Amino acid sequence: MTERVGDARRILVYGATGSGKSTLAGTLGELTGIPATSVDDICWSPGWVQMPPDEQIAHFDALTRTKIWLLDSGYGPWRDLAIDRADLVVALDYPRLVSLGRLLRRTAARIIDRQEVCNGNRESWRTVFARDSLVVWHFTSFRRKRAEMREWAAAASGPPVVLLRRPSQADAFLERVRVETAGTGRVTP
Repeated sequence: MTERVGDARRILVYGATGSGKSTLAGTLGELTGIPATSVDDICWSPGWVQMPPDEQIAHFDALTRTKIWLLDSGYGPWRDLAIDRADLVVALDYPRLVSLGRLLRRTAARIIDRQEVCNGNRESWRTVFARDSLVVWHFTSFRRKRAEMREWAAAASGPPVVLLRRPSQADAFLERVRVETAGTGRVTP
């Protein structure tokens, strides 16, 4: 781990679908004063239309060149830009049952409540069982994302990686950040 998480100004939160990246990024943003960016809100338009890969690369190339950012995910076409430019990666390397359970509960709640996500989109039972659903994506991407996080953590180069293997470790990590930033209000960018 870095000596002081609060010293990081460019932070990527990464993990499997449903692991809690957006929630952790939001809390981390509140503690550090770095606004968390919802990657899904940028990359998904109404009707579940995804921003074309070249536009994603251009957008996140510009964003990750700035001095301060906190992203709640890193997508394939531009993920390496975020990794290469990050001061810190916070990786949620939870067991599959943790992230899958969270994903299923969140999805069911969104369907029942008709909650809007990603620019007015809504999840439905039809989207849950579609070939390109988040649940299917969880199963097809879980092993790859886990391997990536562990590679980044073991690498001799690249940004420091805080590898959190259980939600209790994420709670302890956030408490550590809370203590680091106590008395200073927010970390100054």
